[in-house]
Amino acid sequence: MHIHDQVFIVTGGGSGLGAATAAEFVEFGARVAIFDRDAERAEQVAHDLHVQWFPLDVTDDEAVKQAVQSVVNQFGRLNGVVNCAGIGIAAKVLGKEGPHSLSAFQQVLSVNVVGTFNVSRWVAWAMKGQPIGSGGERGVIIQTASIAAFEGQIGQAAYSASKGAIVGMTLPLARELAQYGIRVMAIAPGIFDTPMLGMLPQAARESLGAQVPFPPRLGSPREYALLARHIVENPMLNGEVIRLDGAIRMAPR
Repeated sequence: MHIHDQVFIVTGGGSGLGAATAAEFVEFGARVAIFDRDAERAEQVAHDLHVQWFPLDVTDDEAVKQAVQSVVNQFGRLNGVVNCAGIGIAAKVLGKEGPHSLSAFQQVLSVNVVGTFNVSRWVAWAMKGQPIGSGGERGVIIQTASIAAFEGQIGQAAYSASKGAIVGMTLPLARELAQYGIRVMAIAPGIFDTPMLGMLPQAARESLGAQVPFPPRLGSPREYALLARHIVENPMLNGEVIRLDGAIRMAPR
């Protein structure tokens, strides 16, 4: 699938990995719609890239269904989605004030796992009925996992569990959707320079980057976007999780 003139949804497209992916896809001629509930950031990205923005929560069943259908109605088809919407928290299971908040744990899994699945299922449903493209392909779904799925640190129980679930759903989704010519892949980024890290002091950010064997720095969101674009254009990539981490392996803390 050549990305030029194809139609994609990018969730979490208002910042970080999602914004970089939307910009990369637009630069190479794709038509993009972004899903994001952060009005201030998403509105600016949509304005800068001249793309449509849908202000929604990815866990909202009806809102996602309607937004996906709106994209299909507007462009006549849908060729894929890059799921970047997600949240993270840092909390020990046994904290000073008591055990880990159950509601916080549930919220992380709701956004990261349920939200990703919710968007993916409606995108797959939309692509299922489309004409088959070159090579028998109808579309591609890209999920965002994390190296925390494999090397979760102390305080990352909720986040690691959510990203592990994304890793776990990638292969069964790819196997099921193969009959429709739909590929499913996941990217597991390492330590990237996104708004999640933006709240840390510069010294802490530099320290984190120095832990990466090579290149010894934080990952750039555009490097994620480059891999997402390659996945779209390489039809043999299917049912796999690709680590994008500069060879880092996380320590317990």
